[in-house]
Amino acid sequence: MAYGTTGHRGRPVKGDAMNTTTYEPVIGMEIHAELRTASKMFCGCPVVDTTVAPPNTAICPVCTGLPGAMPVVNQRAVEQAMMVGLALGCTINAHTSFSRKNYFYPDLPKGYQISQYDEPIAVNGWLDVVDDAGRTIRVGIRRAHMEEDTAKLFHLPATHVEGAAYTLIDFNRSSVPLLEIVSEPDMHSVSAAYVYANKIREILRYLGVNSGDMEKGVLRFEANVSVRPAGTTTLGTRTEIKNLNSFRTLVRAVEYEIDRQIRVLEAGGTILQETLGWDELNGTTYSQRSKEHAHDYRYFPEPDLPPLAIDDAWIEEVRATLPELPDAKASRFAEVLGLPENDTRILVGDRALADYFEAATAAYAGLPAAISKWVVGELSYLMNRDGVTVDAVRVEPAALAGLVKLLDKGVINQNSAKDVLGTMFETGKQPDEIVKERGLVQIADQDALSLIADQVLAEHPDEVQAYLEGKETLLQWFMGQVMRATRGRAQPQTVLQLLREKLEGRR
Repeated sequence: MAYGTTGHRGRPVKGDAMNTTTYEPVIGMEIHAELRTASKMFCGCPVVDTTVAPPNTAICPVCTGLPGAMPVVNQRAVEQAMMVGLALGCTINAHTSFSRKNYFYPDLPKGYQISQYDEPIAVNGWLDVVDDAGRTIRVGIRRAHMEEDTAKLFHLPATHVEGAAYTLIDFNRSSVPLLEIVSEPDMHSVSAAYVYANKIREILRYLGVNSGDMEKGVLRFEANVSVRPAGTTTLGTRTEIKNLNSFRTLVRAVEYEIDRQIRVLEAGGTILQETLGWDELNGTTYSQRSKEHAHDYRYFPEPDLPPLAIDDAWIEEVRATLPELPDAKASRFAEVLGLPENDTRILVGDRALADYFEAATAAYAGLPAAISKWVVGELSYLMNRDGVTVDAVRVEPAALAGLVKLLDKGVINQNSAKDVLGTMFETGKQPDEIVKERGLVQIADQDALSLIADQVLAEHPDEVQAYLEGKETLLQWFMGQVMRATRGRAQPQTVLQLLREKLEGRR
């Protein structure tokens, strides 16, 4: 279910069946994105894929928190953080610094995380989203700040060998550059939160600073949720749902938490400010700890890292590297190129697919919609069937354009074009080469097709009589017989016209 801005109709309060309250959800998001740099945030260790790299092979004294190790800021991580900030309409602070965020978990062996507190790199941005009711909501971006990721814990059950449950730690992820993007609590429906999270992921991928591969943990969502009586402005007590690693999990967890808080309030209870986990198996949130406040972390300036001074020239240098962003691309595709809404949505959702489309369109020099139809249709079907991305497709953009040109010229028909594309997809061959090899050139000669149509009608007198008696749907059946006789090479429009004329002439 989705909760719109008009709120959620609560159940009657116990003991008063006539009393109902309409509640409005209030949702803010914290999104943690690993930055796509070659080395870690504060050391020279390489950033590796922690799902495949052997544990603890990309580590050093800095990222394992050994005494005396000195951190150094990764310049590329700073520039990528600036890119995200600029893409979200943020102000890039001229003076930004790092702090120590103190807390004690096994994944932080030095006992603190190097993060940013009162001087983040980017502040006061925004992102427009459209929820499932068609409403446009401007979501404020409070801040985007840099920090280091933690090590990865593997909690293992007791076995007959070890005798007790135990935890293993992989430090390969420790100190990987992490950007935390914090929104204002401006969303009032689950659909708005979903669209917001999806658009942030889309922007990060367009910028090339994050792969968006949530299965690998490089992008994680945290939702801050509260409810309040509709029409009021006072914020309710919020809870924070941690480490949501898919859009499906985000939607399910937020929906559940909204409903849970309403149930608690209607029963006369009090919402506790706490950090929650999400139990995917049971579909419920559960308490992890009481919610910390800033003073609980005992922030203080990181003594080993001087503040960063970011001048206007550096900001403009970074701004010049920004690509066309999704919203701008969507507007151009729809308004300038005239693409249908569905084609625009699919293409803009994947920058590589959009780039492929534009390259094919440039080679085609016809109406862009003719290319988009094939990219989002048959080509995407083949990609999904084989589980490949557009980067791995063997059909070059210019070759796809060449295929559509052959179709436009009447050299091949629609069905043959699909077959040719399938062969191109498998072999990487050019379309005209395949057409020649397989003898797929379309038969458009009226005299030749007229003879074939006469033969088909002569061989099926019963069907001809049924057509003349009113079963006119048989026209398409006759069409199929001609196409079969020509092995799919007949020009459909010509065949249809000939059959209609010949049948009507027999009335």
